[in-house]
Amino acid sequence: MTDSSYDASGNRSIAAHTIGHAHTGDVIGLPADILTAARDVPAPPGLANLPPLPLCLGRHDDLTHLRSTLTEQTGTAITQASTVHGLGGIGKTTLALAYAHRNRHTYNLVWWINADSPTRLEQSLGDLALKLFPAWAGNANQDQRSAWATTWLQWHPGWLLVFDNVENPTDLNPYLGSLDGGHHLITSRRSTGWPRTIHTLALGTLHPDEAADLICAHAITGRTPTPRDRQAAHALATELGHLPLALEQAGAYLAQNPTLTIDTYRHRLPAKLDKAADGLNTQRTIARIWTQTLHALTARNPLAVDILHTIAWLAPDNIPVSLLAGLSTDTDDLAEALGLLSAYSMATLTPDTISIHRLLQTVLRTTASGNPPAGRREAEHALTHALTALPEPTTGPAPGWDTLIPHLIALAATTPPDHHNDPTAPLYYTAADYLYRQGHDARTIPLREAALTQCEQTLGDTHPDTLTSRNNLACAYGSAGDLNRAIRLYETTLTQSERRLGDTHPHTLFSRNNLAYAYRIAGDLDRAIPLFETTLTQREQTLGHTHPNTLDTRNNLAHAYRAAGDLDRAIPLHETTLTQYEQHLGDTHPHTLDARNNLAYAYQAAGTWTAPSPCSRPPSPNANRPSATPTTPP
Repeated sequence: MTDSSYDASGNRSIAAHTIGHAHTGDVIGLPADILTAARDVPAPPGLANLPPLPLCLGRHDDLTHLRSTLTEQTGTAITQASTVHGLGGIGKTTLALAYAHRNRHTYNLVWWINADSPTRLEQSLGDLALKLFPAWAGNANQDQRSAWATTWLQWHPGWLLVFDNVENPTDLNPYLGSLDGGHHLITSRRSTGWPRTIHTLALGTLHPDEAADLICAHAITGRTPTPRDRQAAHALATELGHLPLALEQAGAYLAQNPTLTIDTYRHRLPAKLDKAADGLNTQRTIARIWTQTLHALTARNPLAVDILHTIAWLAPDNIPVSLLAGLSTDTDDLAEALGLLSAYSMATLTPDTISIHRLLQTVLRTTASGNPPAGRREAEHALTHALTALPEPTTGPAPGWDTLIPHLIALAATTPPDHHNDPTAPLYYTAADYLYRQGHDARTIPLREAALTQCEQTLGDTHPDTLTSRNNLACAYGSAGDLNRAIRLYETTLTQSERRLGDTHPHTLFSRNNLAYAYRIAGDLDRAIPLFETTLTQREQTLGHTHPNTLDTRNNLAHAYRAAGDLDRAIPLHETTLTQYEQHLGDTHPHTLDARNNLAYAYQAAGTWTAPSPCSRPPSPNANRPSATPTTPP
């Protein structure tokens, strides 16, 4: 135990005899004259071993806050807010470097210490001995150099020590307790476990404007960024979660590839996350940073890594903890693993949910090995178990499904190539139909894409269920406003339906009607009208003049005539359609109301109705399609 005394002001001080008692030759093997040299050797003015300062934009408030807290007390730890999920790349090291460079003139010595392990920490301290007392330190061992440097720091106040990337707060106990003549600045992924005497600064992501500035500063040289550049930079910054290191890596890659636009890079982002620009002196690439943390977690608690790999395939936010129950039969083990992820700031915990950063998910998925990749089957089984235990949703609220559908969509959207026998495929159909009935067809695209892939793999390219699945996906594309993809898929589906099912099969008629509708929405009336006319004739022949599907096609054809300015044909067709809707569906059926509204607009266009209701709405043509039938892969 080191003796200590206090001066008149009550501040702790270290006396010469205390230092001698702390480091005797019996313990460290340092002779008395070497310990005396620690007292007598001066530091050259402005001595520092700081790495070069990277580009640091923003953080002005954080830098001011750091200076304020360090002058009030002797230590500050820069950790990361759990709401940012504590990912490497948040800018801890950059902020510490910026503070050290900005304030180095106020310290007698500034020393940067790699502190991710006790061994490296001692090595960095030993380097101080090599710098100050090379004649002796060159022949001393690591423990001796570290002990001498600690003794020197005790004798010479007015320094700043930056402990970078501390993995375990207890690694600093020997130094925080004996070194109080200067400031300690600590960076760490850990948000908990710090002594109460150490102030913690929760570091968040960059402000969106600062994040866009950082991308532009790296990626655009020799000219001022245009408004379009800044818009693209904002979009990329959002995709990267406003994480500084991710922004720097993206900017550096763009700088190395000047023919690549920011938007193009953003669309290629998943394939470029681990591709650093040649010659860039960054600390780590994103993948390397998180890989290091994963190695540390694997050594301490493999279940924590299993959880990360599993939730990498789900939506990033508000994953129910109950969904992970199948990963461990011991609830205490599961709770301990979740707590460790929170402590490492790899995830954000509430009592009931866990959240993870999107970029970390991408890194985990793209680096996962195996077939299927790590965590994929666990995520599939977790959702299958949870959703099959719930009643199938109808048009009404389904709270259980509403909670889990975002995770099912994420699972579908991240389906690996050549992934077979997905047990969640039937759930994709169920969830998609539920969302469609709620009017959210555009949200079903990932579900329908994954379902179509499963159908093609297991049933073949022209199986009726595959054709239905392809038609439904085309309709979802149309609902999302992606008419180019919708039309191409409708055209393919119609051709295959005609060959496989025949020219007048109900599914073929659906496909033809929907393709005509897509043409009309795209403004291609020259192709839409003949296709509607053909479909109407065939439906009248096969289904009858008053079948609901026939009425829908007649309404769509009338609307196409009106859009083309052919009111002489549009109005009689609208009138016939309205009469038949009223007779067969009732006066207040939604399709009847649409037909009445469309006829009113046709009258208005013809000049026969000049006072539209203030509550009137645009024409509402009906695009219909067969319901998707859940298909279990054989």
